[in-house]
Amino acid sequence: MNDQQMDRQLNIQTGGEQMGFNASMHEHRFEVTPYAWLARLFRAHPLKGSGRLVDFGSGKGRLNFLAHHLFGTPSAGVEVDPSLHEASLRNLKNYKGNPDIEFINGYAQNYEVQPEDRWFYFFNPFSDPVFMTVIDRILASVAEHPREIVVMLFYPSVEYTDFLERRTAFEWTGDIELPVETEDPRERFLIYRLPKWD
Repeated sequence: MNDQQMDRQLNIQTGGEQMGFNASMHEHRFEVTPYAWLARLFRAHPLKGSGRLVDFGSGKGRLNFLAHHLFGTPSAGVEVDPSLHEASLRNLKNYKGNPDIEFINGYAQNYEVQPEDRWFYFFNPFSDPVFMTVIDRILASVAEHPREIVVMLFYPSVEYTDFLERRTAFEWTGDIELPVETEDPRERFLIYRLPKWD
């Protein structure tokens, strides 16, 4: 099933490209992860148990809707671009089902991490300093509300992975191969886990 067919099945529209340029050099251009690749991610790492998924740079909400479709997972999507945020709200109205999905228009570094937030997805959405700030906010939330955390990265910068591995307690748990051949070493999923602190 291709991306257009999956969108039709879910009664949403998540494809296309961003028009124009971002207002800030810290925000990266909107791109969607193909459904086939997300399916590979979720087969290797299903969202089991309680908790909420947060997608930073959520665009039109594809990841949020697919996670709900596959697992019934509650989620939040954080998107700075107002037009993409509006598209996600339209999709939420049209989506088949009664999902616990929240879309927030704002900067990722201002997002208030909730105690139920457990899985965090990043498709290289912003600059390294913003990523570090977001991770620091996640860690502050974990210190206040201990729980296991999983960070899922797609197409990460070296700075993202170095920060997680050298300056945090996150543990790399593996790569997830894509269902296609690629010559770009960044084109992969990486999973990092922070065990629950006692």
